Amino acid sequence: MAKSWVNSAERIGADLHLELAGPGGRRAALIRALREAVRDGRLAPGTRLPPYRSLAADLGMARNTVADAYAELVAEGWLTARQGSGTQVASPLARWGNTAPPGAAARVPRKTPAVVRGPRHDLRQGTPDASSFPRSAWLASYRRALQQAPHEAFGPGGPEGRPELREALAAYLTRTRGVRAGPERIVICSGFAHALRLLFPRVLRGPLAVEAYGLGFHRELLTASSTRTVPLALDEDGAQVDGLGRERAVLLTPAHQFPTGGPLHPARRAAVVDWARARGGLVLEDDYDGEFRYDRRPVGALQGMDPERVVHIGSVSKSLSPALRLGWMVLPERCVDAVLAAKGEREAWASALDQLTLADFLASGSYDRHVRRMRQRYRTRRDRLVAALAERAPHIEVTGIAAGLHAVLRLPPGTERSTVEAAARRGVALDGLAGFRHPRAAASLPDGLVVGYATPSEHAYGAALEALCEALPRG
Repeated sequence: MAKSWVNSAERIGADLHLELAGPGGRRAALIRALREAVRDGRLAPGTRLPPYRSLAADLGMARNTVADAYAELVAEGWLTARQGSGTQVASPLARWGNTAPPGAAARVPRKTPAVVRGPRHDLRQGTPDASSFPRSAWLASYRRALQQAPHEAFGPGGPEGRPELREALAAYLTRTRGVRAGPERIVICSGFAHALRLLFPRVLRGPLAVEAYGLGFHRELLTASSTRTVPLALDEDGAQVDGLGRERAVLLTPAHQFPTGGPLHPARRAAVVDWARARGGLVLEDDYDGEFRYDRRPVGALQGMDPERVVHIGSVSKSLSPALRLGWMVLPERCVDAVLAAKGEREAWASALDQLTLADFLASGSYDRHVRRMRQRYRTRRDRLVAALAERAPHIEVTGIAAGLHAVLRLPPGTERSTVEAAARRGVALDGLAGFRHPRAAASLPDGLVVGYATPSEHAYGAALEALCEALPRG
């Protein structure tokens, strides 16, 4: 078996695994291996091979053996050799025209895999506009982070996360969300779902109270960890926290209830903190899109009311991209060690380089600038949605506050399912409100659609709104 080679910077680099086996001597084995590498596409047309002296040294062969193998393959048309250009893989047309190579079995053309096409218009909730990712600013932060990273950053990371990111997050969350915590209270994770996996069941145990409407994926994750969830009814003031009983913790989206879109009333914010103090329980605060409030300044984090009773959980999945897989937990002091133990001795989830890049992105002000730009863009998109409905479907009401990356459209009774199906026939993907209801919760909300106005690219948004309006029931 041959070793791989790496060409010098002056040539096209190529690492190649060659199997030198079969009948005949080493020359014959090398010819077969190179011919097979070309035939299989591992050596693409135009790839420059290493000088025969270098390959002979790599393979432990005599130079003449490799030189003879090259010469044989040049004669057969597999390779080309030119003075000053070295030895390269010949193009198929230059070798064989439109016929198969001599001695080669007829090859069955590969069937082109079917292309899985998504909807023409994606108005599902939860995803930011991917075309708006700040590539240039992120790349600049990556370069600075890479240049300034200490050597130990390239070793196995600790479970708490990079100190640079925890310090930057502590400053940012204090300034913009009213969070009260230093970097020692922050543990980096890969997002909200990862945070739940760390908390349940090793740190916390059920039953866990949850809002009657929320992400089914989160409920399934909790069920898989043997955590029983108890639904809390919702009304225009958010979760009815007076329904809390013997639960040990409650999971809320207080800044912008998901998916209904309202904030938790101030009296209920105070009441749930009082419950946690009296019960010795915890409030899990999912701050999934807290930066995006359009009618006024964002509501401060619930964690600021009692840092020892509230776990604040956030991520960049809505503000930047879910592809980054970066999130954080701001923990009560008594929970930090238990969460770190649940995470393990080393960081196995979040890339240290991504963490360092986000730390620079925050500290340099690039994150603030990006959020301000996207806040204006998403506000404009929501306004366009409201305007389109006022013109084309004035009987359809947009509910919830002006915030986040989605809106809820209230539908006439009994029309939710048929509207989702009508939208699908027009190439529009969106969700009905009933799909977010807890399986043990009563149907307390009217029919509605959850419309994600952030997902489409800017140029496609107008057509998406047009198709949506065509699918809505008539007044």
